[in-house]
Amino acid sequence: MRKVSLLLVVLTVCCFLVVTAVAQQPEKTVPPAASTTPTIDQSLEWKTAFNPKISADGKRVVYEVQKANWEDNAFDRNLWIVDIATGESHALTSAKKSSTSPAWSPDGKWIAFLSDRSGQIKDTPEGKKQLYVISTDGGEAQQLTKTENDVNALEWAPDSKRIAFSTTDPDPKAMKDRKEKYGEYSVVHADYQMAHLWIVDLPDNSANVAPEAKRLTQGDAFSVGSFAWSPDGTRMAFSAQKDPDLISSFSEDIYVARIADKSGNPSNSSTDSLKKIVDTPGPDTNPKWSPDGKKIAFETAAGAKYFFYTNVRIAVVSAEGGNPQILTDSFDEDPGLIGWGPDGIYFAAEQKTYAHLFRLNPATKAVEKLSAPDHMASFSFSFSQDYKQVAYRAALENQYAEVYSSPVAPWVGKKLTAMGDQLKGFTLAHREVISWKSADGTAIEGVLYTPPDFSLKKKYPLLVVIHGGPTGVDQPIVNPDRYYPIERFVAKGALVLRPNYRGSAGYGEKFRALNVRNLGVGDYADVISGVDSLIAKGWVDKDRVGSMGWSQGGYISAFITASSDRFKAVSVGAGISDWMTYYANTDITPFTPQYLHATPWDDPEIYKKTSPISYIAKAKTPTLIQHGENDRRVPIPNAYELRQALKDRGVPVKMVVYKGFGHGITKPKQQRAVMEENEKWFAQYIWGEKPQEPKPPEPKAPEQNTEERKSAAAVNP
Repeated sequence: MRKVSLLLVVLTVCCFLVVTAVAQQPEKTVPPAASTTPTIDQSLEWKTAFNPKISADGKRVVYEVQKANWEDNAFDRNLWIVDIATGESHALTSAKKSSTSPAWSPDGKWIAFLSDRSGQIKDTPEGKKQLYVISTDGGEAQQLTKTENDVNALEWAPDSKRIAFSTTDPDPKAMKDRKEKYGEYSVVHADYQMAHLWIVDLPDNSANVAPEAKRLTQGDAFSVGSFAWSPDGTRMAFSAQKDPDLISSFSEDIYVARIADKSGNPSNSSTDSLKKIVDTPGPDTNPKWSPDGKKIAFETAAGAKYFFYTNVRIAVVSAEGGNPQILTDSFDEDPGLIGWGPDGIYFAAEQKTYAHLFRLNPATKAVEKLSAPDHMASFSFSFSQDYKQVAYRAALENQYAEVYSSPVAPWVGKKLTAMGDQLKGFTLAHREVISWKSADGTAIEGVLYTPPDFSLKKKYPLLVVIHGGPTGVDQPIVNPDRYYPIERFVAKGALVLRPNYRGSAGYGEKFRALNVRNLGVGDYADVISGVDSLIAKGWVDKDRVGSMGWSQGGYISAFITASSDRFKAVSVGAGISDWMTYYANTDITPFTPQYLHATPWDDPEIYKKTSPISYIAKAKTPTLIQHGENDRRVPIPNAYELRQALKDRGVPVKMVVYKGFGHGITKPKQQRAVMEENEKWFAQYIWGEKPQEPKPPEPKAPEQNTEERKSAAAVNP
């Protein structure tokens, strides 16, 4: 289970440790231009490694490399494979479109993955993610599915002969007939198609014919989420909720299905081929089998009513069902369950501005931190079959994220990629974790960006960049700039503060609960106290302070716009201005009842207290508003409401709408536009630069006839 937040498509960040070998750099990197500050385009073009998966024998790692594709206006991903012992790496896929979600077959011969490339099989729906397999030695990938909707996820069977996958069912005939008769329309919270599990056999040949897939689950009683094969391959554990709607996550429970043999009979004599084994209030998800197949570990809200901000727990239950046992009551953070090895249950968790791997003893409930060093953020852990070798993505402070491998004990990280080579020649900001006290005495941390020539005797402009969530967290590592050109701000002479305000992940349940019935109010106090602490140190020019953020960060920035005259400029990205407007329009209506403990009809005053629009009479700060046209998480009426209110008050305001986008701006050209708009906005109001007017196109010279061209050529050879 993962925290439900306003920004579910947050860019992940990572970090890590001691280098013992450097692999061949995936693809040739482009050296920086003469300037030592990356341009916006250069930042967008920095390649990034994601999602490492280690082979069962622990000898090789496959991972995704993302790069900008300006021609198709996309961030494409392809798969690379690296030998841990030698560090040698090469591309495994190179097709147009992306290849993602790699998974090794247990015998190490194949890698399955998902891709939206043009299908090899006739009548494959265009642009839909399909399941492919490719030999680990390379060659042509083979398409295994031609589903009408995207394949969502996949997992190999222990015998390496079958793959389970999930996909949303196609529209039934009745729905297609309705569209034919009446055209497109939908019934709110009713027109659902469920996601279900299928199993496909690995074919014996490479003919371009989709092998026949067999259904494992069906019907309209539930929609499948995460799933896992039992160690003997005879059962499937999975989570499912009553429908695929985001607001139905509270209903997610754990099931076990018995796999039919080729004759269609269940794999054993039990008459129950499908059984719900966990049914507790709140979400139960991400099942993982014990090595002996007798128990299942899973993530649970443990019956918490307000599970959006309370701790996730890891629990264990018999594979036949029964009373779950909570194992992580004493662990004060959200554990992300990874797997159950021979010597314990493994999970990942954030700890303040860092993130690590942990091992849980299911008998004693003791928790041991495994990854090192302490000042590291590490994610995406993947284990060899014996759980003795691990691959992961990580970086140390002021480093770019790389793929690593390490023995589980003793922990000695080996760097397998060289993504950081792209940064050579650039002069980047220095990141450092700082802390201060908020208005109510709460200790707050944040990441301060300073220029390389930072001087304690100088006062700098300050720009505050606020993360989303609210359960996001900022870390002192290097990532490509997205939305906000932070490196360019610092190079221009500003300090940048990224506060981990109350509600942020990594600081425990009580800290995450501090903005309950206090959204915006407490968050604003955390931000402004951080600004005041830097002013008190003598580092900041108090007359040149700005703020920006996306999603929850945009909401806090809107709160700043409406509540304070201490900022010279604000940028609100996909931000909430009015919780009532938000509640009535969002696709995640439980968010405000979870944090405000009421609906607007039950307690309109708490909605008023925490809405920026309530304080708009105080607004004086020039505000840039940026929003996706089709945003369902924070619907665009919030942006229009804030814009109109500021305009009516005579406050300088500019609103930019990104056509066709939802809550995240996900394509490079539009991300370029977002960053350039922010760069120009703060250049005007923080640095006092005049807005640049668009240059009119140069007039074309009149067409010359043949004799005129000859005469011109004779005069100007």
